[in-house]
Amino acid sequence: MLLLSGLKCFQEARRNFMMQDSSDAIVVAGLELSAHIGVPEAERMEAQRLTVHLELLPERPLSNLRDDIANTVDYFVLTRRVRQLAAARPRQLIETLAGEICDCVLAEFAVREVAVELRKYVLPDTEYVAIRLRRSRQA
Repeated sequence: MLLLSGLKCFQEARRNFMMQDSSDAIVVAGLELSAHIGVPEAERMEAQRLTVHLELLPERPLSNLRDDIANTVDYFVLTRRVRQLAAARPRQLIETLAGEICDCVLAEFAVREVAVELRKYVLPDTEYVAIRLRRSRQA
């Protein structure tokens, strides 16, 4: 019963994390990344598998795109850029990489808000550890 209650709490938190308004969103789920990341130097020696989930609130409503890729976020370009960022240099903390992903998306793509969940598969007896961030473009 306690496990079920914990699962329900987790699912509720996950729903609350994602964008709550009725805005249109672009979602990229489970993008595979490779990064040299970890606090101990030995952990950073080998590239590790991470996954990232992104939810973007675009600047332009999705109903007003006129079927033109130039009017939206090109998610192929977005995913390539996020992969490049993750592989660019070693880091100790997934918190650092998650923040850099938010900053990059807001600076380089036509979005007004981004939510990031970055997962690392490192601890025994866990499915993963994760960091969740949500950032908005400053007016």
